[in-house]
Amino acid sequence: MTRTSRKGSHRSKKKRIVIAMAPVVAIAVAVPLMNQAGAATPSEVTKDCAENSARLDNCEFVDVQFKRDNLGPNKRVSTITDNCGSTSALSKSFSVSASVTRSITLEDGFTASADSKLGNSFFEIGAKFNTTEIDLKRDDTGTGFDFSRTDTVKANHIGFFMWSEKRTDVSGFLRATYKDEQDGQKVFFSPSEGGTSVHVFYPQLLKNGTPDGRLWLRNVECGTPQANGLQNAENSSRAEPGFGEGGENVTDVDIPVSEIPAP
Repeated sequence: MTRTSRKGSHRSKKKRIVIAMAPVVAIAVAVPLMNQAGAATPSEVTKDCAENSARLDNCEFVDVQFKRDNLGPNKRVSTITDNCGSTSALSKSFSVSASVTRSITLEDGFTASADSKLGNSFFEIGAKFNTTEIDLKRDDTGTGFDFSRTDTVKANHIGFFMWSEKRTDVSGFLRATYKDEQDGQKVFFSPSEGGTSVHVFYPQLLKNGTPDGRLWLRNVECGTPQANGLQNAENSSRAEPGFGEGGENVTDVDIPVSEIPAP
């Protein structure tokens, strides 16, 4: 009897060991499964869309609102002519050059090639806002103007040309459809459904194909902080105030877009 009792006790210990180990194995298996799950974050959606990821069935830009005749950055589009120290105006031939292209405001370094799903979506949205009154530059290739004209630099001033393109600002969000479900769904958004923080700027073109916008001749009085800053920049690109916003030492003269030659 005593021998039988010890044998039964030994089997019982084995069972307890097996039962104790089972939950440990289950937890070890569950960890990698949890790591694979989870919804796509907005930054992942942006990255996958930008890279035209093979994980996607589709990625598209969804427009929510738009604004026509939005003026772009103020750009200097000619070299600077120095007429400092002179008591008379100077007639000078300027070489003026500018280009425009569709641009996207989303994240630093963000691009979407024209042959990607998202690039095609941008083109289709641009076509939607294209009208008989306003022609939009819808793809990511550039167009612009390059010409020479003679204008007057005032006495004791520096002179150069400024340009601000006219564009249609379409804002909305990205909608990505994945091939495989993540966390029980396939459709995700960046930054959020219904959001308006993704901006696509479509330059507006005149009927002859010239970019529409504002071109002006700017004269800046020598010896002023504005003139010194420009001269010290050695013709490098820098942010400039808009038309009529330069202050008392700055004179702006509007140039009609009709005087810009067709490309």
